[in-house]
Amino acid sequence: MPQILKNENLEVHVDLPNENYNFSRFDWTGKITVVKFENVYLSSAERTGFKNENSFGKGFYNEFGIDTALGFNEADIGGWFHKIGVGLLKKDDNHYLFSKNYDIKPAKFEISTESNKIVIICKSKSVNGYSYVLKKEIEIYKNSFIIKYHLHNNGEKDIITDEYIHNFTAINEDLIGPNYLLKFPFQLKPEFFKETVNPERKVDLGQNEITFNSFTNEQFFFSNISGNENVNAQWELINLKSNIGIIETGSFQTNKVNLWGWKHVISPELFFNIFIKPNQSAEWTRTYNVYKVK
Repeated sequence: MPQILKNENLEVHVDLPNENYNFSRFDWTGKITVVKFENVYLSSAERTGFKNENSFGKGFYNEFGIDTALGFNEADIGGWFHKIGVGLLKKDDNHYLFSKNYDIKPAKFEISTESNKIVIICKSKSVNGYSYVLKKEIEIYKNSFIIKYHLHNNGEKDIITDEYIHNFTAINEDLIGPNYLLKFPFQLKPEFFKETVNPERKVDLGQNEITFNSFTNEQFFFSNISGNENVNAQWELINLKSNIGIIETGSFQTNKVNLWGWKHVISPELFFNIFIKPNQSAEWTRTYNVYKVK
């Protein structure tokens, strides 16, 4: 059963590490599956129409090291490397692929709960000179929830990676189309995008906002939308039909912001770059505020 953090306005469902989704991509510490505001769903899923809904991402799942996992290059084929928040993954070739289902040796997890907060600690084994302790706290307030990260390097090598939340969002289960407005606190720079996938040309790019001229059927994707500039880590999604908005604000600046979506889901992604020396730690937060549009 998920842990449910709930007050008069907000409801957040968190699957525990060994519940439901147990694959090798997304972090198992605090799998936020459902967020509701005044009983309106703000969360969606990576895919729909599958019997096993726990095979894919959903809600506000996060991931460490989408491009390459910690210690992958040092591991021999048949050996093991780290996926932070999951455990050890078995290397079967020389190319890391985030979407592949690797064999897993789960990390050790410790859990504590309060009425408005859950704390999950992930402790890794030491492999190839890498070892870490990840502590994640998820806490709700009247109209917001905050995710606090503390990542400690207790290994012998530097930890160099990144982390993002996939943000599988949809407001009131409304399909992605003209009812949505997505805003950023920086100028969009299409000429510097790393990738642009907009096959139906239904996604319109403004100076600092994204709109839709029709309902989408095909997947769309834009990477590096700040043009590799360091910008404030924030996005704001408004549904003009429900008059509800949600804002994610990171405690950091970022030079990597991506956007992925499909007909049922939209996912703005703010990447946090991580560099931790041995015996040092990094801390960061992600705050989600939800509000009614007046």
